[in-house]
Amino acid sequence: MTDLDVLVVGDANPDLVLRGDVVPRFGQAEQLLDSADLVLGGSAAITAVGCARLGLRTALLARVGDDVFGTVTRGWLAERGVPLERPERPQQPDPTGLSVILSTPDDRAILTLPGTIPTLSPADVTDALLGRARHVHVASVFLQPTLAAGLADVFARARAAGVSTSLDTNWDPSERWTGIRELLANVDVFLPNTAELLAVTGCDDLVEAASTLVAGGTTVVLKDGARGGRVWSPAGEYAAPSVPVDVVDTTGAGDSFNAGFLAAHLGGAPLPEAVAWAAAAGSLSTRAAGGTAAQATPDEIRAALKLA
Repeated sequence: MTDLDVLVVGDANPDLVLRGDVVPRFGQAEQLLDSADLVLGGSAAITAVGCARLGLRTALLARVGDDVFGTVTRGWLAERGVPLERPERPQQPDPTGLSVILSTPDDRAILTLPGTIPTLSPADVTDALLGRARHVHVASVFLQPTLAAGLADVFARARAAGVSTSLDTNWDPSERWTGIRELLANVDVFLPNTAELLAVTGCDDLVEAASTLVAGGTTVVLKDGARGGRVWSPAGEYAAPSVPVDVVDTTGAGDSFNAGFLAAHLGGAPLPEAVAWAAAAGSLSTRAAGGTAAQATPDEIRAALKLA
């Protein structure tokens, strides 16, 4: 029985977002911050919450620990209407993952404790779960090597079941970028940023990089930073600008971009409209600290795009 529009698979953890004088100076120098916020993090979790806020029936498959950070993560997801499909295992001995984000108006650095994040496995993405969903979105594969090792089979099973798929790799801490081209053979939509697209393909030119993936049957939806978004597909190339906002924090903007695209795309919108929704959703999410506090509603996106 299909009771989900989208099943999001990946990471969920708290983010500690620090803003102000955040470039560390060692030697026991004490620095004063402008603000510190403990918020819901993880690319998959932020995307899932964004999808739910935009009206998609959404669930998240992720592993969190039986500790304080796991408790608050589950609470945040419940408050936002996202069921956590937590694999049935014995009590989790690993701590819940945690990211510390050093945020400036123009950039950010991220320090991550993996904790439970790498413990999700391909077997956790069961055929029963796939059968409940219209679409499966996977995030942060490089933080989850066990899942990544069997992800080609997960995507193949999804395609065989008639479930559409999307992938956001996020950054590869090892910078090797291995295995992604093989995965994309069974992925309908790839959602990288510029650096990730060039790294995955080994190309120096965006159009060439996207074209190589489109030739294999994958639609490429690019998070193009302050410029907005771009799409390359067999049907053509499209672009949409970002919308003007007073930026507080860019953490999770790419994940909200994903949610905007999926909400429009799964709602039947053509690609030019879907990438416009993505760019607007990503822009609007930067109005507050963390990835979920300022995520857009459908009405806010329509107003931003002057579609109301």
